[in-house]
Amino acid sequence: MTAGTPEEERSPSTGQRAGAPSGPPASGGRWRDSGTGLTRAYLFAQRAARALVRGVHTNWRRSLHLRVISTTLVLSLVVMVGLGYVLISQVRGGLLDAKISTAVTDHRAGLNYALAELQENEVGDRDRLLYNITSELNSRSGDTGLYGVVILPSVGDENGWATGDAKSIPPRLVEQVNQSEASDQQYHTYTSVRTEPDGVREPALVVGAQLTHAYELYYIFPLQHEQEILDLVQNTVALVGVLLVILLGLIAFVITRQVVSPIRSAAQSAERLSSGDLTERMTVQGEDDLARLALSFNDMAGNLQEKIQELEELSKLQRQFVSDVSHELRTPLTTIKMAGDVLFDDREDLDPTMRRSVELLHSQVERFEELLADLLEISRHDAGAATLGVESLDIRDEVMKAVGDAEQIAERRGIKVILRLPTEPCTAEYDSRRINRILRNLVVNAIEHSEGRDVVVTAACDRDAVAVAVRDYGVGLKEGEEHLCFDRFWRADPARVRTTGGTGLGLSIAKEDATLHGGWLQAWGMPGQGSQFRLSLPRRSGAELRGSPLPLVPPEIALGRGFAPFPGEGGNGAPARPEKVPARGEQDGEGGGRRGSADRDGAADHREGEEKLS
Repeated sequence: MTAGTPEEERSPSTGQRAGAPSGPPASGGRWRDSGTGLTRAYLFAQRAARALVRGVHTNWRRSLHLRVISTTLVLSLVVMVGLGYVLISQVRGGLLDAKISTAVTDHRAGLNYALAELQENEVGDRDRLLYNITSELNSRSGDTGLYGVVILPSVGDENGWATGDAKSIPPRLVEQVNQSEASDQQYHTYTSVRTEPDGVREPALVVGAQLTHAYELYYIFPLQHEQEILDLVQNTVALVGVLLVILLGLIAFVITRQVVSPIRSAAQSAERLSSGDLTERMTVQGEDDLARLALSFNDMAGNLQEKIQELEELSKLQRQFVSDVSHELRTPLTTIKMAGDVLFDDREDLDPTMRRSVELLHSQVERFEELLADLLEISRHDAGAATLGVESLDIRDEVMKAVGDAEQIAERRGIKVILRLPTEPCTAEYDSRRINRILRNLVVNAIEHSEGRDVVVTAACDRDAVAVAVRDYGVGLKEGEEHLCFDRFWRADPARVRTTGGTGLGLSIAKEDATLHGGWLQAWGMPGQGSQFRLSLPRRSGAELRGSPLPLVPPEIALGRGFAPFPGEGGNGAPARPEKVPARGEQDGEGGGRRGSADRDGAADHREGEEKLS
């Protein structure tokens, strides 16, 4: 019968195939369900296997205990396998050598007896004589049947006699005996014989030699007894090896535990100590090396606790001193400022020398006031007393306000501030005063270090964060200075002349303000390629910041292009304008690039814009 497809059946009356009903067949549905189940089972097994491999790999890397025990077990197993192999090989060789020696001796005695009988009865019935010889030689093997006797004819017209399995004699041995030049030369080899009554083949030893020119005498020695001895030795060696490997594993477990447990205790104590628990100490037991380790650890922890407490006290005194000095200096500074303002207002009535002195006094008093304000702000951050007044605001407004504050400085230096702002609002929850201070510091710093080239301010946002990047094309930063620039009172070039003043604390305060918001303030720079500072903030206050909408490295640098000046710009030796780099969210057309020299509403006073915080 020919099997049809699931959609067709053969009609029992006509033998023709009939169309199956429409719709999926039941058998096909069962097959699909079965296939889906197998797929799910396969995927589940695959995931379970991967999880198991990952778990074993993780435990192997993390657990010294596991590695030592596993290594001990593997090495012990290898050693036991090698020793067992050598021992069994020696036993096997000894048993076979003894068996061969006994077999050759028995075969030699039988060969001599058969030759003597043949010489005495040369004219008798040859078949009867061979039968008697075979029976006599077989009776010598005893009741246990140590061997079987086989007499084979060397010529085709003679008959042979056997009390053993004549078919088990290998042809190669028969060929060796036939080609032997000496009549008494003995040969032996291994074979297998079929035992009665189960018919299982067992190993055997065959010894043969020429009896006369017409006959060959073979003894077949079963090796069942030797095989039983060898099996007993193998089982004993395997059992002893397994027990010894398990015992060595237990010994390794106990010994390793004695060493690993104090090490784990020391690691846990070190973790608690590093997390701030300065009272953590290890338990000292005994007087061995591990006890000395615990004593040394406790001494180290005690010294660290003392030094940290001393440093905390010193830090508190330092912060308190800075705060007290800043507060105490405000009163005399206010008096000096009032007197300086009076002189500064009447400077037109003074002679040129006195007028210049009054102007210097006025500018330095303002710088001194800024320094005191920054020192107070730093002391609040150090004391952990800085707080946030969070509001949901548009970061674009803060960017425009900061650029407006620095507008006068940019115009005085002939620098244009290019704005690249997104068209959609970029709202986030932040403290407007602190973020405005950060952006104003970044813009003023960029103008100060731009070497007469334009400054580009870019803003962008995504679902989780907002970011502002301030790019200048000045001297840039050397390798490693992108971190040093946030240190207090650090200057990239100590010999550089400040033109806009500054206290040296601006970027440090900006960094603290960004951290207070849970954001990032990062810097990038390259000698001759300028620098870029990026402020990144989470859109929701208290959320973890995982990324920034703007790259830290400018796109043209990442692409390996650098920046190229426009030909013909920057006349009279003025620096050329940098190449405009597209930014995320930049507008095309109206409003796409706004100049810092344009008029803006809500600009702060110009004195704040003249801040230069390095």
